[in-house]
Amino acid sequence: MTDSQLIREIKDGNVELYSELMRRYQRKILAFIYHMLKSAKLELLAEDLCSETFYKAYRSLHSFRELDASFSTWLYTIARNTVLSELRKQKSANVSLDESGFEPVAALDAVPEQQVLRKERMEMVREAINNLPEKQRSALILREYDQLDYQEIANILGQTVSSVKSLLFRARASVKSQLEPYFGQSPLMEEFEGMNTR
Repeated sequence: MTDSQLIREIKDGNVELYSELMRRYQRKILAFIYHMLKSAKLELLAEDLCSETFYKAYRSLHSFRELDASFSTWLYTIARNTVLSELRKQKSANVSLDESGFEPVAALDAVPEQQVLRKERMEMVREAINNLPEKQRSALILREYDQLDYQEIANILGQTVSSVKSLLFRARASVKSQLEPYFGQSPLMEEFEGMNTR
């Protein structure tokens, strides 16, 4: 069944099917929430906020309109708002990404020293991403790690597509400028710049 069919069934009273929607999206939503909480040192709240997100979505499912957004976009929006609300409660405005998808699989023949250097470089990339403003970080996470398209990101962030492209451009430029003093034109910088093309 598609998300739309499941939602119609749930709205018609087959509420047990909501567990299937949860199964489809729980890992992605949990990872997104975890990334947003990491630098505020609140990642232990990720599972609770994930549950809260799905609870809020269930309670509001009757108001979900497919014409406005896909279910996944709507769910990411609820997750983001839930996290931002919690961060405001915790009096922490520093939303970030720490565990990123930037760490590549090491080549089989890589020597341990190269692996250690690679790991250190990835930590610097993560730190550069942590320094981004919240909307730039969110846009970068949604685009690079969750592979969402520009329109979905625009819907989640409440921005236009052109604003999202601008946020991503500024985020990538900022990370690049933070890293250039350390890496110059190393292969890592080339990898990072490769994100621009996706």
